[in-house]
Amino acid sequence: MRILSFNVQNLRLRRPGGRPRLDGARDGDAEEEPGAGALDLADRRLTARVIAAAAADVVCLQEVFDRATLDFFHDHLMRAAGCPPYPWRVCLPGNDGRGRDLALLSRRPLAAVESHAAETPETLGLPDLPGVARDRRLFRRDCLIVEVGALTLFLCHFKAPWPDPAAAWPVRRAEALGVRRLVERRFGAHPGPLWLVLGDLNEPAGGPGPPAILPLLPPFSADLLARLPPGERWSYALAGGLGYSLPDAMLASPALAARFPEVRPEVLRQGMSGEAARHRGPRLADVGRHRPHASDHAALLVDFPGL
Repeated sequence: MRILSFNVQNLRLRRPGGRPRLDGARDGDAEEEPGAGALDLADRRLTARVIAAAAADVVCLQEVFDRATLDFFHDHLMRAAGCPPYPWRVCLPGNDGRGRDLALLSRRPLAAVESHAAETPETLGLPDLPGVARDRRLFRRDCLIVEVGALTLFLCHFKAPWPDPAAAWPVRRAEALGVRRLVERRFGAHPGPLWLVLGDLNEPAGGPGPPAILPLLPPFSADLLARLPPGERWSYALAGGLGYSLPDAMLASPALAARFPEVRPEVLRQGMSGEAARHRGPRLADVGRHRPHASDHAALLVDFPGL
């Protein structure tokens, strides 16, 4: 089973004058510079080409605005990029105030799909957490649990560390504790479950203290990205190439990691802008110095043969 995880940077369908168009891979509703909107379609063609080249059985996306956006992107741009259809598609409303939801496309039947956007620390039985209200929704987007074949996916997109990293840390820690509780609630002490926590966990590089996502890290899981050489462990570039980090994650259950000891994820950076100068490999045709680009994130691809 080939699984792709990709933060596609604000994929949103709009209908100005009744005509559908997709926003490009850029932050905010305002254009970042004069004429930036003219590059939107080029961005999204590159996003689709990254996904098409991965040839994944299951595609997990972050920052998709709704099901209509997902369907339009699938039916028009992904198909135009040569993707065979994904018959099973999911995009459920989450808690992001601007509508950036989790989405999933699959060529394999989905046995279960569960949103946990309504969970609170109280409903999950978590202890009091400083800076986090017990009766307010825990996940800033959602934790989407999907069963596909023998594997259970926990798809997440945690609180970003800006504009205030210190204030974001306890929120992200609470989200990590919530996902861990959902894993434990589902599998208990069973030694052999096959599960994968994936998505944008938004852990910044080089923080002054312990990572907020520590509850999900080894020994609770196996960090599949740690199997890559240190210089390859990055999936995000700040605008202008001013910094690199690894907010995107693939954390496998101990049983899954033990079953596939040689499996290493691939970091697909061919759609990133030329500003991400650390990437010295090939780029897709039409990628620009700043834009067009597929996203400010790379995609992560992992293949579990025979699963």
